[in-house]
Parts: sequence; C-alpha cells; structure tokens
Amino acid sequence: MARSLTARGLAACGLVARGLVARGLAVFGLAVLGLAAGGCATGPAAPAASVTAGAARPAHWQPFRHVPGVVDLAPPRAGGALTVAAAGHLFLLAAPGRLVAFARGAGGYATATGPEPYIALATGAPVTAASCPFGADSTYALEPATAPGVISIDRRGQAHRFASLPGTRPNGIVFDGVGRFGHRLLVTASAAGGAAVFAIDCAGQVTTITSHAPRAEGGIAVAPPSFGAFGGDLITPDEITGRIWAIGPDGQARLVARSHLPSGGDIGSESAGFVPAGFGPDWAAYVADRRVPGNRHPGTDSILRLPGAELTAAGAGPGALVVASEGGAQTVAIACAATCTVRHIADGPAPSHVEGHIVFAPSATSTAP
Repeated sequence: MARSLTARGLAACGLVARGLVARGLAVFGLAVLGLAAGGCATGPAAPAASVTAGAARPAHWQPFRHVPGVVDLAPPRAGGALTVAAAGHLFLLAAPGRLVAFARGAGGYATATGPEPYIALATGAPVTAASCPFGADSTYALEPATAPGVISIDRRGQAHRFASLPGTRPNGIVFDGVGRFGHRLLVTASAAGGAAVFAIDCAGQVTTITSHAPRAEGGIAVAPPSFGAFGGDLITPDEITGRIWAIGPDGQARLVARSHLPSGGDIGSESAGFVPAGFGPDWAAYVADRRVPGNRHPGTDSILRLPGAELTAAGAGPGALVVASEGGAQTVAIACAATCTVRHIADGPAPSHVEGHIVFAPSATSTAP
C-alpha cells in the first residue's frame, strides 16, 4: 500500500508530502524533505522525489565468480582489474575472471575476517590545500576492529596504517572524486543515533565533517555534478529506514529519496554506486554477495554481475545512482535533476547478502572464466 509521512511528522518539520499513485497499489510517489531518523535534517530543501514505473522485465544479478569471504570491490585500476576484499585479504580480478592474490608477504595487508573492511581506490586527484597527493591505484581499507582506522595499500602491495579513528566503528569509505570535500578520503562511522563523517587528507590528517549525520553504512558514494542539487555531496544509504541521504561539506544532511527497498538490519539499502560516464551495453555492474550462515539471506560467497545491456534497458544510464538492498539484491536507480525519480530496475538471487560498493567496468575487463 502507499506509504506516507505522518501528519505529526510533517507538522514538526514544516514539510508537505504529495502522493502520486500509479500501477494500482504497487507504485506510489512521495516528496519528502529533510525528515531524519530521529527528527529533521538541516540544510536547504531537497527536490521532490517520485517513484516511476519500473522496468517491464527487471534485470537480474547473477553469480559471476565464487570468492570465499568476499565483502567489497573497488573500481577498475589503471590496468583494468577490480580490487576485491575477501576473507581479510585483497585480490585483483582480471580478465577473464582470473583472481590473483595481492598485497601478500612481508609488508602486505591482512585483517580480521569478522568485521566489514570496506575498501576505496584512490583517484590520484590532487588534494586541495595539501602538498601531497593520494597515490594512483592505492587502496584504502577500513580497519573496524580493535584499532579503528584506515589502512593504506600502495600499488605494489605494501601496507601501512594511514589514519586512526579511536572510539569509533568505521563502516563506509569513498574518495571525493568531485572536489567539494577537497578530494579527500571520506569515512563514515557509527555514532549515537546516527553517523559521523570524517574527511582525511593525503597526510592522514582527520577532520570531522559532522558527528550528527543520519545513519549510514556500506557502499557510500560521492554524487557527480550532474546529480541535481546533490552534485558533489556524499550519498549515504540507511538500511534501517530505506532513506538515501546527501551530506554536504558543511555537514548538513538532506534527504535525496526513499529507496522503497525492503528496510531493516541486514535487509535494507546497503550498496550504492554511480553509473560512470562512458557506461554502455558492453559494460557490467559488480557487487559482493557475502556468505553469512544462519542469516535470513545467507549469501553465496560470490561476486554478482549485472550486464550493462540489462541496466541500459532498465533505464539506468550514466549519472544514475544505483542502490541495492542487502537482502536479496533488490535494486533501484535514482536520477536527480530538478526533481529525483526512483525506479526499480533489478533483483538478485533471493539468498543474496549484498555488501559494500556497486562498481562498474567494461565487460572485457573482467569476463567470466
């Protein structure tokens, strides 16, 4: 049935909601501005968001490569390989679907297998107001366990502690490739009732953007300039409520849209990624499907793949935000210009337990063996 904000919640925030009912009871539109998990977000008003009819035949994520303990992927490196975090180690996924151990031996990388050590690949862009760059093809991995922080792994596979985040539980990582955050590394962490957001420069200097952001975890992303009023903002999914948030460099949060994906712990909006420029039918999207025995969605320990031709046919073109649910990999595409629209585009295997980022690459980069 159609969902709506309560009158009490609308009055408290001074908001107006408009329902746009279509496809009987199954599809509905909702314009919501700034309603946070425990109250109202601050900042300028966001564009209205509406749900449009999904694809007549939703695309389907398919198991692509079995990888025990897989938890995250990073976009293509200079040579085209994807970086894969799995079972406390790193791998490179190269054509034709060949998995190669990376950052092993003396000075290499290893971490505990229980937490979720998500990863990000440095863009190589110069950091604003700093004299050092992030090394191209360097990988940065969350260390969420006993000594929370970030580990840097250079292109040769040498690892060192890059930054410490004591007293936190880091749970999201991405590079600012647009520049509104100074091309720094952005990290989210659990905070009382929500999340904290940190920006880290190339010298490891940590700056707190906000300690009062809405809940965030998993595949966070930075919006391209074309993403309407949210261009350059940090985009964070909240699996508990299904809301998708934008965090600006000033720390203010604005609601992008409700994903209308299933919501709840280990179920809701988890993985995100923006379809890059140049994307086309000969590309594909990839995401980690981690095995979690005993979970309602136990996962398959594999990398899932969604062909670019199916994504294109479903209406997910360059600049769209693609968001998948942790349970079952149900997937929507969100496009923002003057307003934002949400479209259901794909589903995954029902047992899927999706983690980390959605990444995109030409199919020739990583084709199935």
